[in-house]
Amino acid sequence: MDNLFIAASASSPEVDFRFDERKLSLKGESYPENAAQFWGEIIATLRRFLDDDATGSAITVNVALAYFNSSSTKMLFSLFDALNEKADSGTEVILNWYHDEDDDTIFEFGQELQEDFPALVFHDHAVQS
Repeated sequence: MDNLFIAASASSPEVDFRFDERKLSLKGESYPENAAQFWGEIIATLRRFLDDDATGSAITVNVALAYFNSSSTKMLFSLFDALNEKADSGTEVILNWYHDEDDDTIFEFGQELQEDFPALVFHDHAVQS
């Protein structure tokens, strides 16, 4: 499967899914005008990768989103749901959640993810600003 790279824009994050390395990264801010359109193909591509994957090797997901709006939140839940399903089937999925040490909102969202998607191996990373 081809890797997926989308450069960051003023309102959308950098998406760097290196399927060959089993490393998925999201970085930046997410408040695109149409979140379903922006995230839809990304999630569909991820689901194809997860459905076709039979190696069982661990997948690492690095998320460093400084801001995301409510419609992006819904789409992120869909993305994490797909990863959680893969983890439930026996593949280790490691989620590295990066946030500014002073940003309680992003920190608390990470805590919510940890509760809602218990199959993911969650690592919280507070970063100094």
